Amino acid sequence: MAAEAIRASVLVHADPGTVFDYFTRPEAMTAWMGEWARLDARVGGEFAVDIKGAAVRGEYLAIERPSRLLISWGHAGSEHLPPGSSTLEVLLHPTTDGTEVEILHTGLPEPEASEHPAGWRHFLGLLAVAARVE
Repeated sequence: MAAEAIRASVLVHADPGTVFDYFTRPEAMTAWMGEWARLDARVGGEFAVDIKGAAVRGEYLAIERPSRLLISWGHAGSEHLPPGSSTLEVLLHPTTDGTEVEILHTGLPEPEASEHPAGWRHFLGLLAVAARVE
């Protein structure tokens, strides 16, 4: 059974278009999350990122540049959290200081639902550093 949705957010000192690319370009994605990525940023396109030994696999379900992405999410080879079994929504809100990045991760079973909040806080902090435009 899936737990409640995980919500996390961070302020990034860059415009939404710049931040959007950090979810759609492999070299930008690996600047803040993962050691390897293969991304085909189109609806139905592949989303594959290896993060600290976890092979995250899914696909892009919605792309609304520069404000929203919807991505299916799971782990390759996992029966507990197979690819596509959870959903990550990324919302990019322009602010006077840059972009508020808000994520909503739904469909995670336990124990992943308990572990992912700290993970998202960690990685969003890395995103804020990687995408910062001065």
